[in-house]
Amino acid sequence: MLYPQSNPFRQAVDLCGFWDFAFDPDNRGGQAGWADGFSGGRPIAVPASWNDQFAEGHDYLGAAWYQTRFDLPWGWDAGRHGLRLRFGSVNYLAEVWLNGVRLGSHEGGHLPFELDVTPHVWREGNRLVVRVEGELSPDRVPPGNVPADPRYSFMDLSYPPTSFDFFPFCGIHRPVLLSATAPDGLADLTVQTEIAAGAGLVCVQLRRAASDPVTARLTIAGHGAQIAVETPVAAEGEAVLTVPQAALWAPGSPHLYDLTVELRRHGATFDRYSLPIGMRTIQVAGDALLLNDQPIYLQGFGRHEDFPVAGRGLLPAVIVKDYALLEWIGANSFRTSHYPYSEQMMDLADRLGFLVIDETPAVGLFFAEEGLARRHQLCRQYTEELIARDKNHPSVIMWSLANEPHSDHPAAKPFFRDLYDLAKALDPSRPTTLVSHAGLSEESFEFCDVLTLNRYYGWYIFGGQLATAYDMLSEELDAMYTQFHKPLILTEFGADTVAGCHAQPSEMFSEEYQAEMLAGYIQVLRRKPFVVGEHVWNMCDFQTGQSVRRVGGLNLKGVFTRDRRPKLAAHRLRELWMPGDRSPG
Repeated sequence: MLYPQSNPFRQAVDLCGFWDFAFDPDNRGGQAGWADGFSGGRPIAVPASWNDQFAEGHDYLGAAWYQTRFDLPWGWDAGRHGLRLRFGSVNYLAEVWLNGVRLGSHEGGHLPFELDVTPHVWREGNRLVVRVEGELSPDRVPPGNVPADPRYSFMDLSYPPTSFDFFPFCGIHRPVLLSATAPDGLADLTVQTEIAAGAGLVCVQLRRAASDPVTARLTIAGHGAQIAVETPVAAEGEAVLTVPQAALWAPGSPHLYDLTVELRRHGATFDRYSLPIGMRTIQVAGDALLLNDQPIYLQGFGRHEDFPVAGRGLLPAVIVKDYALLEWIGANSFRTSHYPYSEQMMDLADRLGFLVIDETPAVGLFFAEEGLARRHQLCRQYTEELIARDKNHPSVIMWSLANEPHSDHPAAKPFFRDLYDLAKALDPSRPTTLVSHAGLSEESFEFCDVLTLNRYYGWYIFGGQLATAYDMLSEELDAMYTQFHKPLILTEFGADTVAGCHAQPSEMFSEEYQAEMLAGYIQVLRRKPFVVGEHVWNMCDFQTGQSVRRVGGLNLKGVFTRDRRPKLAAHRLRELWMPGDRSPG
């Protein structure tokens, strides 16, 4: 699924803005004919979550309806173009109609879907209607309203009743694009890179929406290079381009080249697509994670797409601000906890040189038999959609299949083995992992390429006892390496901190305690040669459901506040990360 572009052979129009909106708590919109259009709606911003735009919708996760109108731009012709609607993210269920015709549906937020509108679009006066529903259910992913079970007892402590510790924002969260392409044009590109004797080898696989033979001309340009090849293509094709003395992509030097593919018939170009690519390799070798055959150490965060009023909606200014903060603090990486981030976020990771652990929306999984097969099918869908979307980003160095699954069940290991095998079949070029809090009892670590562990000694366990916390962490890390003999990233560690709360000596919830805890953890990690990364939880405070452990409905583990003001810990991390010194202590 190629992101829409505009050039002489492709066009794209953004349909975002103010749409009409109506809640449907009685679920009567279907019978009332709202799919054909509805009246009496009120304005809503798209993209954005609905929960913070309307007070009565703050905790509402049921059905709601969106609609907008559009005309075809000048020169667009449904008879000559393939016209498609692309939704970047709708959470959680989406059902779409155009001019009263049902186009299709999609389950799951945070990943894109496209619908063909060619047979149903009019020259002007098109009415687009979208029904969105985000109810929490145990057979969805991520699950919610999980049945009572001692193993999952924390799940009933939050309202809304999620199985995950962030707010279940609903709505159309990312751009809605109408695109026009050649119906027999390029449908997909897959780019993989290797390095040999200083040269970059770029393997490009092409897929078309037709099977007649045409010619593909591929060009790579940048950093003094101008390489071109031509290859025949029917439904599929492949080409390898060699770039001598390639400028490699890495943090601090995120060199990108422009790959352009043109499809030609009888010497005339009828389609073109351009893609920035980075030449780099990523692999696990013994205890090390190697980028371009050199050991790399990850410094950064788990984070959330979360900001006041817009909720999980795309805000380009917040993306720019967050990258500026990451650069200021000395981070080189982040994990897309606990769902894929926007394509705009990923594009800037490529451009700015950040390493990304890319995670599916499979957070809070449990393995009771009821609903298990459906959760498994959804996890397979999300794995396929994530890799299809992000496979060409040089910033993506690892796939994460889940976050903190409740793995103490016989079904967990075969469940994740299947997902691991699927990810490897789709993309053998990257390591694959799952982020666990089970530690030594996480059986899926037996086949994962890298161990990724979340730990909160000194907070949820041994709260206030930092010396004990450091000892427990050190002992567990050593035990995990003894058992699995694989490189390890501590993907979460941190403490809730009220901005402006101070204590001497440090106490829980004070800024001093958070700064001391993070520095102490990092000191332990850097004594372990098999540890290849440290990701603090969290970059910024973020909204959660309401509960007795979440003051103001916020997780306060951010080293920046929700509106991006630094706490003491941010300055302490900058001292540790900016020099690039990984020496113990």
